[in-house]
Amino acid sequence: MTFAERVAQLAPEGAYHMLARAQALEAQGRQIIHLEIGQPDGPTFANIVDAGVTALRQGRTRYTPSAGIRPLRQAIAEQASSQRGIPIDPAQVVVGPGAKPALFFPTLALVQPGDEVIYPDPGFPTYEAMIHVAGGVPVAVPLLEETDFSFDLDAFDAALSNRTRLVVINSPGNPTGGVMALAALEHIAAAAQRRNLWVLSDEIYTRLSFEGQAVPSIATLPGMAERTVICDGFSKTYAMTGWRLGFGIMPQPLAERVDLLLTHSVGCTADFTQWAGVAALTGPQDQVARVVAEYKERRDVLVAGLNAIPGIRCRSPQGAFYVFPNVTAFGKSSTWLADYLLEHAGVALLPGTAFGKHGEGYLRLCFANSLANIRAALAQMAAALAKL
Repeated sequence: MTFAERVAQLAPEGAYHMLARAQALEAQGRQIIHLEIGQPDGPTFANIVDAGVTALRQGRTRYTPSAGIRPLRQAIAEQASSQRGIPIDPAQVVVGPGAKPALFFPTLALVQPGDEVIYPDPGFPTYEAMIHVAGGVPVAVPLLEETDFSFDLDAFDAALSNRTRLVVINSPGNPTGGVMALAALEHIAAAAQRRNLWVLSDEIYTRLSFEGQAVPSIATLPGMAERTVICDGFSKTYAMTGWRLGFGIMPQPLAERVDLLLTHSVGCTADFTQWAGVAALTGPQDQVARVVAEYKERRDVLVAGLNAIPGIRCRSPQGAFYVFPNVTAFGKSSTWLADYLLEHAGVALLPGTAFGKHGEGYLRLCFANSLANIRAALAQMAAALAKL
């Protein structure tokens, strides 16, 4: 068959591919520890589930405005304003079925065929996919281990051209867990204003921070609110991956264009899901703090355990729930090592190259799993790697 160019270069996400392989081994009777899929291991908080069930019983199962119900957009605006310290109007908020529409649709609305889009590598695979679909030219900028996986700013400066239209950043980052320093954000912001660029800031992990401080958002810097799209959602913070609820915050004229894209694609987000989102934002937040404390404990155990394995060097991530250890000492490709550990250690994880060519030499492990499973995975990995 012949397909349109916009889909010809699309590829599966590595996490789902590895999950399928791991499940095939489980079907054969193997015991596999899953550290490949990036989702919370706990259930959605009870008050959120109750709100969703109540909404269903109240008949909230019909169409809603494409941009989202007013109470949710209001709650998002208030929470985001408080967290980031900038004024946000509900008219700037666009709700979608998951956070990916807040990545894809602003890109479609801003990028013309041939425009260049700078994005992080290693990074979330959807970034490159959405650039291709929009007809843009992906321009990868490496993340540097020595700067806690922030942008290589020299490479960023070199990547800028008169065709650059959009810069994508992600902090805390997937797959690295790195948080971009304020100085790096200021550098990118200065370039964006100097060259009249847009910035798409993926902040889906913003509340999963382990250093006791709010993660800085580039939208808060002077002159950046009018040229920044914030992508966020409920999946990671509130363990709502299957509810499919996310949102974008952007200047109102762009929000109106994205609203139209939603209208002509997904139509709207499920009504009862949105009411669950209202409960998530307006209800008690102590559960979020408890979960973050649990993740921090798991992170510390995993990082210490990985650094105790000869041949592995692992930085302690500042946010999200991933570690990104350096495994170059083994002299094997990341894909080879990920396959080896699945087959010989019974641990499903991802090669760094699932997130771009600059991920070679690294593995990604998700620590949204129990301490017992993390300790078991470390022991099994150590035994398997000792044989290399």
